[in-house]
Amino acid sequence: MVKVCGSTSSRVSANLARALGIVAPLLLLAAAGCDLQVGDGRKATLTYTDDARAAYEEAMRSYRSKAWEDARALFAEVRKLFPYSRYATLAELRIADVEFEQEKYADAVSAYREFIQNHRTDRDVEYARYRIAKSLFRDIDDTFLLPPQEERDQGTALEAYRELGAFLRDNPRSRYTEDVRKMHDAVQGRLMRHELYVARFYLRQDVYPATIARIDHALKLFPGSALEPEALVLKGETLMRMNKPDEARAVFQKVLDEYGGPFAVTAKRFLSELDAQRAASKQGT
Repeated sequence: MVKVCGSTSSRVSANLARALGIVAPLLLLAAAGCDLQVGDGRKATLTYTDDARAAYEEAMRSYRSKAWEDARALFAEVRKLFPYSRYATLAELRIADVEFEQEKYADAVSAYREFIQNHRTDRDVEYARYRIAKSLFRDIDDTFLLPPQEERDQGTALEAYRELGAFLRDNPRSRYTEDVRKMHDAVQGRLMRHELYVARFYLRQDVYPATIARIDHALKLFPGSALEPEALVLKGETLMRMNKPDEARAVFQKVLDEYGGPFAVTAKRFLSELDAQRAASKQGT
């Protein structure tokens, strides 16, 4: 057997060599881009796809055993040695998964976005978008060492909310829809709570127009939130303080007509107060 190749050399891991099932000298030649010749001058063609599959499966064994650094290195070798195979594309996606599994969510988001940029029509783009949304969701820090979530910067939460919403709009029949919807609702609730936190701050400062503006902004930005009745009751209470009983009454009535639960009870109590004030006003005249 005669070797025909250039000066380029390459090192292949022992794990990858075992996966390909080729003796080390032959594998090294293939990795270096060499052709092999037999006695009659014919080229012996390596089974490119089979070798790519074997290398990818070896990397997946490390991935499943959570040997993250080994998996990352092996996936990188698949991309390097078999760039024109489907397994190189899959390896690129799995490298992003390695970042996700190690809870390096910012790096995972970057890697998934790079995958989408490189493979816009690939069937796994939907999966990559799902993982971007999930990475952003998990990157919202709720540890007890930090201030209450309502007081923290909501930049990551807002980015996650937009990403989750975009996924639901673009993939209404996705197998990930249920999980994405749960995350979307959770993030929406968090953002709504933040808006109500700010609104209550203004209310404590007796800055009523700012309170109303913040509540209306939240209701418009996060429609369908489970916190809508709470927001409306807060709006009605603010309108009462602004001496706008008719507008307050309409808001409280909306809560009674469209929502149940504890805030409907609160709305009913405020309506009773408004009725008492009206009766007292009539008696005074």
